[in-house]
Amino acid sequence: MATDIHAISPDISSAIQPDFFVYFRFLGSITESGAMGDSIDLSGDGGVFKSILRKEMRSVLRRIFLLLMVFQYEGMFAETGEVFDTTREDNTVFSFELGKGSVIQAWEIAVKTMKVGEVAKITCKPEYAYGSAGSPPDIPPEYVNVDSYFLTSYLDPLTYPIQRLVKYLYALNSATLIFEVELVACRPRKGSSVTDVSEERARLEELKKQREHAAAAKEEEKKRREEAKAAAAARMQAKLESKKGQGKGKGKGK
Repeated sequence: MATDIHAISPDISSAIQPDFFVYFRFLGSITESGAMGDSIDLSGDGGVFKSILRKEMRSVLRRIFLLLMVFQYEGMFAETGEVFDTTREDNTVFSFELGKGSVIQAWEIAVKTMKVGEVAKITCKPEYAYGSAGSPPDIPPEYVNVDSYFLTSYLDPLTYPIQRLVKYLYALNSATLIFEVELVACRPRKGSSVTDVSEERARLEELKKQREHAAAAKEEEKKRREEAKAAAAARMQAKLESKKGQGKGKGKGK
């Protein structure tokens, strides 16, 4: 059984502060939902891509501070599909603390764009994964040649069947990582009061309203521009028709 892993950053509305734990369920066979859209280049240089496999569930958003869910993951070789690590043998719960920088950069970039209930596929190049330096204490340099749903960066040698990984350690050389991730829930970090939570939720609701208002205003402005453009085109067409009519009249007079 693997130990808890401190990880990346969740987001309920892409603006949550770095004082929350988050819980993920990593899924190995989410095929029925299909892709919700094209991949988005989150890093701007092609290093980290994200595509949504399932959108968030709003009913879950209302209970985000109460849920504790189980996630599963499976790691495999991209070329052969051979599994080198899995949690399916024991339903392990992992919790991730936001903003601690204890996981790969790709997660820091991608997961904070997710919402509760969302399932996403994250693709990242080695420089955004474990790179040449590795990730202590158990990930060696260039431990990145995997096509996985989740790759643990911290293993407990006393409880985890690490012998299963030994034969793969130096076979895992620079390549791209793929993660399929479901953000199940998040809760306040220890020490946060109910007031803190209420204030944070109120702040997020206000931010959501501001964004909706800005989007509506932008849409209204776009509509006005389109209407003005259509009116100008209609006037131009009317002038052309008028000139054509005048030309025909002169021709008949001759």
